[in-house]
Amino acid sequence: MQVIPTTAQPSSPASTKQEAFLTVDNVAKIYPTKTGDYTVLQNVNLSIQQGEFICLIGHSGCGKTTLLNMVSGFSQPSVGQVRVNGKPVVKPGPDRMVVFQGYALLPWLTVFENVYLAVKKVYPEKSKAEKTRIVNEHLAMVGLTEAADKKPPQISGGMKQRVAIARALSIRPEVLILDEPFGALDAITKEELQEELLKIWNDHRCTVLMITHDIDEALFLADRLVMMTNGPAATIGEIMEIPFKRPRNRTRIMETPEYYKLRNYALDFLYNRFAHDVD
Repeated sequence: MQVIPTTAQPSSPASTKQEAFLTVDNVAKIYPTKTGDYTVLQNVNLSIQQGEFICLIGHSGCGKTTLLNMVSGFSQPSVGQVRVNGKPVVKPGPDRMVVFQGYALLPWLTVFENVYLAVKKVYPEKSKAEKTRIVNEHLAMVGLTEAADKKPPQISGGMKQRVAIARALSIRPEVLILDEPFGALDAITKEELQEELLKIWNDHRCTVLMITHDIDEALFLADRLVMMTNGPAATIGEIMEIPFKRPRNRTRIMETPEYYKLRNYALDFLYNRFAHDVD
């Protein structure tokens, strides 16, 4: 097991020959309040290579979603900078797509239309036939061809999340941002979608940054697990390298002693070293 401490100082583009694909450089997020400044995050430094699958874990209030919002461009750092491919993130863009826990589908549109809307927005120059082909390809990718004409209220939670994933991937983002996408699903559906997500990621290898509260999920999906300290003024406590080769077999890796060493280390970090009264 390899755990990387975060004491190293952030590197600037000028001081390195080649910057990481996604860089969180000495980032802090501070909100003014009537009683003074409230620091959500401080001294956050993270370098992610292109095609990496990174999971973030930590107790509620540790700023995980705040960090993802700054990567997606919905929010700006108070200090520091987020860069993708060397360029500062200043606003949302089609190079970074977000999949939320709450699906964020338009209930009056069909499954097909929800995905088509994104494709039409990002690729206005493409013909209707080409846009239709892209939508159908991605619905097939997540097993929703037969549900294309149904509306969100007519399908299950797991199917809604498949629509959200298909919509995000249909515009070929460079960074896929997942905010607890499977948190509201039952255990069987969650495992099915984890398998689906890994298969899609193995095929396309976009960079993934995902929040989870599930250690087992993180160990199955991620290349590295980023463990956050408690808020306020949260930061990255440790980064765990996950050594299991890909493609991964859930049963096989869960039978290894290394799996339980990693799992117990993460549990110790969360529930002993950084215990939290409310989660």
